[in-house]
Amino acid sequence: MERVIKDAPLEDVLEMRREVMYPAFSIEQVRLKDDEEGNHIGLYVDGKLIAVISVFVRIDIMQFRKFATKESCQGKGYGTHLLEYVMKLAKDRHCISIWCNARVSAKKFYEKFGMQVTGDTWLQDGHEFIKMEKQL
Repeated sequence: MERVIKDAPLEDVLEMRREVMYPAFSIEQVRLKDDEEGNHIGLYVDGKLIAVISVFVRIDIMQFRKFATKESCQGKGYGTHLLEYVMKLAKDRHCISIWCNARVSAKKFYEKFGMQVTGDTWLQDGHEFIKMEKQL
């Protein structure tokens, strides 16, 4: 089983976002207004896209967004592998911090990477979110 992390075509990323995160939404509804400015990364297993994440760097701060793993592949370490890659990428790009708007249900997952809550929760699209950040 070959695992490869590489840039992923935006259209494939959008489809994965829709499928995993917002199945009732259209492709256009899962598109971010600044997607064209981001770096879209996929984890492929034997050539099949399993997980995606989009990263945006503003000066020396990296934000990751729309982190999704195929439901049938969750709990197998693919997301961990991809987030480890992104954490290293942030350091390699000399970022001073990395952050995301996390679903509250994923808070413990992000805490394993040293991320901490920085703010209050809010509701959006039927999910409860919280900002999490890590200084690098």
